[in-house]
Amino acid sequence: MLNQRSPRERRRILLVALAILASLLAVWAVQSSPPVEYLEPEVLAEYPHDTSAYTQGLVWREGILYESTGKYGRSALRKLDLESGRVLQSHRLADNYFGEGLERVGRRLIQLTWDENVAFVYDLETFELLDTLSYRGEGWGLCFDGEHLFMSNGSDTLLVREPQQFLVVDRKRVTLEGRPVSSLNELECVDGFVWANIWNSDRIVRIDPADGRVTTVVDASSLLPTRDGSGEDVLNGIAYIPGRQTFLLTGKHWPRIFEVRFVPE
Repeated sequence: MLNQRSPRERRRILLVALAILASLLAVWAVQSSPPVEYLEPEVLAEYPHDTSAYTQGLVWREGILYESTGKYGRSALRKLDLESGRVLQSHRLADNYFGEGLERVGRRLIQLTWDENVAFVYDLETFELLDTLSYRGEGWGLCFDGEHLFMSNGSDTLLVREPQQFLVVDRKRVTLEGRPVSSLNELECVDGFVWANIWNSDRIVRIDPADGRVTTVVDASSLLPTRDGSGEDVLNGIAYIPGRQTFLLTGKHWPRIFEVRFVPE
């Protein structure tokens, strides 16, 4: 009988029972979730892209494409003309900063840095530096859903931040059919979901921020099947054009930006 056991034994049995129950509930949650959707990009248009750009983040706003590029000594914030690929405006970071994800919040642009624990806040039009925001850990991708910023750091967890002071207000662990999804990188918030490319792969996932569950997986390997062999020219860069309901996708050192919509495989 349970009541005849010592308190320590009863606690151990209770903890084991709770662990089993948690496992069963997790299995039930996965089995009861809607099936994951598998898509691929259908290319609608192609645009030139600077192959020297180590693309880290893309943002589209009112006909202008903003790009954050990385590498020490080469990191920059740039304003691009999509049709021609021409750089309309550029701000270079100091050589000791490695540029990362980029997002717009109102009239500001926020650019992460990789390992320097600082984000730069710029005026959208002039690129004037308005503020710096500090954070712990690495900075990878960033997107804004109109209320909160979602930030990736290469792990399986998205940090949810308020946009003014950059304080962490929540964390979302991302899973695909119950298994963690790590290497979350460039982000784009669209219609209540977070899209993320998976670092060093051709996969893009759509995440439900309510529970961190991946609802869609996109295989984008067909976009640029031939690579330069450096290992650096990987998929990285997602921007959404609301008026056309299409995505812009590119990669590090890629020669093109692709305008796509996602269709069933």
